[in-house]
Amino acid sequence: MPDFSDILLNFAQNKKSYLLIAGPCVVENREVVFETASTLKEITGRLGIPLLFKASYRKANRTRIDSFTGIGDIQALEILADVRAQLNIPVITDVHECGEVYTAAKYVDALQIPAFLCRQTDLILAAAQTGLPVNIKKGQFLSPGAMKFGIDKIIDTGNRNVLITERGSTFGYGDLVVDFRSIPIMKKWGFPVILDITHSLQQPNQPGGVTGGQPAMIETIARAGIAAGIDGIFMETHPNPAKALSDGANMLPLSKAEGLLSGLLEIYKLIHSLDANAK
Repeated sequence: MPDFSDILLNFAQNKKSYLLIAGPCVVENREVVFETASTLKEITGRLGIPLLFKASYRKANRTRIDSFTGIGDIQALEILADVRAQLNIPVITDVHECGEVYTAAKYVDALQIPAFLCRQTDLILAAAQTGLPVNIKKGQFLSPGAMKFGIDKIIDTGNRNVLITERGSTFGYGDLVVDFRSIPIMKKWGFPVILDITHSLQQPNQPGGVTGGQPAMIETIARAGIAAGIDGIFMETHPNPAKALSDGANMLPLSKAEGLLSGLLEIYKLIHSLDANAK
């Protein structure tokens, strides 16, 4: 299996496509994970899109005490490791505490710092010190310029395999908005900037304690992000979002993935051809 650090290097040199980070929100069971991963691999293989498969082995940030958090850390991580070995695709998962980092790192190719934890210095340093690529998600409460300090924490360890993900900013108590000015601001540091096109459409803090969303706007946000110059797309997708155990309200149905990804690739190629001609 190709090393994800090599995939990042090849992307930086060629940029024939955007990067894709995608998968179900959380490891619910083996069937959902493998169906999603297999479908995404087949689609991205035909389209020539570099894929990093994402699923959380545990969800630590839940509103309600009875919300689903996972099937067990090791069981979920072993499923992710099987995706790597059997489907030959790199895998990323998020970590929440320093004590989790080195365990999770044994099973995956990259680590993700959740948005709410993007200022947690010890967690960021622990993730970076594994030597794995680190995707740090911008907090909903943080300005794009402030992300530089999180990035500095990673590269201070000598790890320069960094991705930055925009996932919307808090707008009142129950909505998020994407400020596309953040894309060029964060791109100036020289690392890939990813746009999370599903979490950016969340509607948190709903009265029932379950986060809402606007999945009908996924394509709109994605197209705007490609036009604004993002390097990659992050999205959560599921064979049946209505039955998903976490974040189903804002996930893309897996059946719609190919149409979205192929359309975005056409826009990406057009934007980059215009940029090349302008030079």
